[in-house]
Amino acid sequence: NGTLFGDGVCARIKEQLLKEFNLHTIVRLPNGVFAPYTSIPTNLLFFDRSGPTKEIWYYEQPLPEGRKNYTKTKPMQYEEFADCLAWWNNRTENERAWKVPVEAVLKQNDGVVSVNLDIKNPNGQADFEHLPPEQLVADIWKKEERILAILAEIKDVLKVQPSTKENKQR
Repeated sequence: NGTLFGDGVCARIKEQLLKEFNLHTIVRLPNGVFAPYTSIPTNLLFFDRSGPTKEIWYYEQPLPEGRKNYTKTKPMQYEEFADCLAWWNNRTENERAWKVPVEAVLKQNDGVVSVNLDIKNPNGQADFEHLPPEQLVADIWKKEERILAILAEIKDVLKVQPSTKENKQR
């Protein structure tokens, strides 16, 4: 996300790469793969010379279950790419993989080239922190209403049962 993710000259270089080569796959590595040297997310870009780019496959490499990040002493392991390698020759869209037409990343507006390779995963879980505030409020309100309904049910159940004092007096 460093060298090729700027505007101006960077955008023109990206445009040239997309028009002269086939950027067929971008593998997104988890954050921290190169920590402590950089905190910038890392993408592996795969090109071939089969012609201009028509569509780009994205594959999001997840952190292993129970792992929060990578470190210098606990780096990423080759075995963690098993799912990606299995997907590679039999590509289908799934929760980790999606494809986009080149027109979604390469745009021209009044002669100004814009290339955005940072296409979010449309198949992944919604990122809670990036939901619109209105949706967050609506979701919280709905949960609050459910909590109140459950509390009302509990209150009704407690009314029906004899109290603990009455049971002790008997």
